[in-house]
Amino acid sequence: MSEVKVNKISPRTNCGTVTVGDSGDSVSVTAGVPVTVNGDLKSNALKATDGGSIISQSGTTITLGASGDTVTLASGASQTGFGRTGTVDWQTSIKTSGFTAVSGEGYFCNTTGGAFTVTLPASPSAGDIVSVKDYANTFDSNNLTIGRNSSNIGGAAIDAVLSAEGTSVTLIYADATKGWLVTQEGAQSDAPQPVFTVATGGNTVNTVGDFKYHVFTGPGTFCVSQIGNSSAIPTGGPANICFMVVAGGGAGQNASGAGAGGAGGIRQGACQPITVQGYPVTVGAGSGCNGSTGNAAGNGSNSVFYSITSTGGGGGGAGWTGPANAPPSEQGQPGGSGGGGAARYVVGGGSGSAPGGNGNTPPVSPPQGANGGNGNPDNNLPTMSAGGGGGGGPGCGASGTNSGGGAGGTGRDMKPIFGPSQPWYAPGADAGVYAGGGGGGTFHCNCGGAGGVGGGGDGQKGPTGAASGIANTGGGGGGGAGDGGSGIVVIKYKFQ
Repeated sequence: MSEVKVNKISPRTNCGTVTVGDSGDSVSVTAGVPVTVNGDLKSNALKATDGGSIISQSGTTITLGASGDTVTLASGASQTGFGRTGTVDWQTSIKTSGFTAVSGEGYFCNTTGGAFTVTLPASPSAGDIVSVKDYANTFDSNNLTIGRNSSNIGGAAIDAVLSAEGTSVTLIYADATKGWLVTQEGAQSDAPQPVFTVATGGNTVNTVGDFKYHVFTGPGTFCVSQIGNSSAIPTGGPANICFMVVAGGGAGQNASGAGAGGAGGIRQGACQPITVQGYPVTVGAGSGCNGSTGNAAGNGSNSVFYSITSTGGGGGGAGWTGPANAPPSEQGQPGGSGGGGAARYVVGGGSGSAPGGNGNTPPVSPPQGANGGNGNPDNNLPTMSAGGGGGGGPGCGASGTNSGGGAGGTGRDMKPIFGPSQPWYAPGADAGVYAGGGGGGTFHCNCGGAGGVGGGGDGQKGPTGAASGIANTGGGGGGGAGDGGSGIVVIKYKFQ
């Protein structure tokens, strides 16, 4: 193959035109060999190998890329002169102190360390744009000031102060009259993250797994400062609390053969919605009034939370002699759970008994307690005569017998709601069970009834030696001068 190499081809005429090839010929230039005119590469179209135009010109319009192509800038390259469409390039360097903004840039501003000022560009042109965003959700405590730098902001010659937590603002310069105008504003709450309930209050706060337990053994306030959103709750539902409200237990009467105190009423709430507010809590005391001869012992005090009132347990009935029908003061007293009826001793013989007090008084559903047991109706003295046991959470007190005082009613097991073990459960085998009734007292032997599971006290002979209900269980006092146990309020919620 022959090659012709020349340094220059000159035109044959003075027209300045050099023609290479004739009509129908194909003239090729070896790949990599530039074609220049006075040092410039000139063409109406630069084609890709697939035939599409990389660059083409029609008149004064230059088009980059063909239909379906993607035009990108190389890494590290930048563009100018293309104008903006109302957006900014966000800077990855977090701003923590005052600075002057540059048009076309957005800034994450962290005011955790203190308030500062972002100064807008000087001598702005129409279309200049600046954005700022609250990086640490602290604009409410440490404000960010937008310095106007001699231009108006929203038509006013004053700086702008951003004080809303989590906010972001985009400003575009319009003209000398209005100056910088806010065209876009938002808050972090527009794209919420999982938020959990936050609360304070209680004598102790225990954390077990993902749940917190606020335990009130005395009066106080459950203060909710933040409630969880639906994304923080496994079921996607509202923020809820579970709780129990236990009233104070009734006292056992102080005479021989006296009735035992009934347990304080116990009520519970599961999955109840809450709001940001303070919820007052009242914790009822157990009764220490053991009554005198012929008078019933005192009732425990009520506990209150979340518009729910649990009624104090009924006092035990007084041991008595006299006609066959017991007067009201010698019967077990009504309450959250009823007190036990007194042992009977009818002068001259006869029949009858002192009944236990009614539980679930006033009536609520589901019931907050059960009835107290009856006093022993046996009249074969001096063998035995015994008082009835006090009612418990779901369990009625047993009646007194010739073998001893009636057992107290069983309390309510709260482990299905609060778990198998908790630091605040009462010690012993009854842990997690609340509001057991007291055991009935006796006349002739120290064989009083056993206190009910859940904090009830054992009964004994005479006005001494009976056990009191366990503190903060709402347990009833044993017959024979046992005091009622104080109540408790426990609140549970998911905190993480």
